[in-house]
Amino acid sequence: MSDFLINAGSFLYSAFTLGILWAIMAIGVFLTYRILDIADLSCEGVFPLGAAVAAKIISQGGDPFLACLAAAGAGVLAGTVTGILHTKLKIPILLSGILAMTALYSINLRVMGKANISLLRMDTVYSRIQNLLGITSKAATILVGSGFVLLVVILLWMFLNTELGYSIRATGNNVNMIRALGVDTDKMFLFGLVIGNALIGLAGALIAQNQSYADIGMGTGTIVIGLASVIIGEVLFGNSSVFRHMIAIVLGSVTYRIIIALVLEIDFKFQVADRSFEIAVEPTDLKLFTSIIVTIALSLPLIKQKIAAVKASGASSR
Repeated sequence: MSDFLINAGSFLYSAFTLGILWAIMAIGVFLTYRILDIADLSCEGVFPLGAAVAAKIISQGGDPFLACLAAAGAGVLAGTVTGILHTKLKIPILLSGILAMTALYSINLRVMGKANISLLRMDTVYSRIQNLLGITSKAATILVGSGFVLLVVILLWMFLNTELGYSIRATGNNVNMIRALGVDTDKMFLFGLVIGNALIGLAGALIAQNQSYADIGMGTGTIVIGLASVIIGEVLFGNSSVFRHMIAIVLGSVTYRIIIALVLEIDFKFQVADRSFEIAVEPTDLKLFTSIIVTIALSLPLIKQKIAAVKASGASSR
């Protein structure tokens, strides 16, 4: 029984910490995907950019908190480039994101100087808090992750309730209407992309420090992970207000990580005639299952509508 509780505790800790840290990236995706109603693929390059900038600064003896700030600043620059490509050069947002993502691959290699940087036994935001408060590394990780998420949610909620924030939200809702009211929608798209990519860069820095390395390929599949967190959060926890929507995304990110961890535990054997078979999920299968999870989550609203329609037709026939 004690072994089971220890394993369950370790399982939940791992899922919760990863979910909390990835939630910052998911909120950045939410800002472009839901608020602005555009699909920005540059996040797959911005995420490792944030990790690369932070890892480079820390590996050279820099302050880890300043490294996080620099990573967010790098995200601002990347978001600005994507925004200019889309708003000034009139390149469709999908192509703008792909162009930025492609360019960032080379830039990330330039920043790191090699394919990956190890942060083992180096000072990070987690070790700083651990030493400052005299707590365990696990407690420090949860405290730092939760603190950053809470700060991001509160600041973004306050910003989205300003005049500029309402203009950005209105641009995503109806770009033609808000343009007719005299709002420069190009600037709104640019602001949204800048803020969203700043959060994604920050998330890259925090996750690189958590896993003690930055790698050139760590951004692969970032957009799908972000969308999975957003959609799962919306379906399970609702989106009646902006603040509740962001809290739902955080919970959706944690739920997604729990689902992935459970999927990795799949391992069962069965026998057909004289032959025995074993089905086990490998880490290399994660992208496949992530796509399946997102597909199911996207289909849930339609499934709910179909079920409600069947129930309504059954009730009316009585």
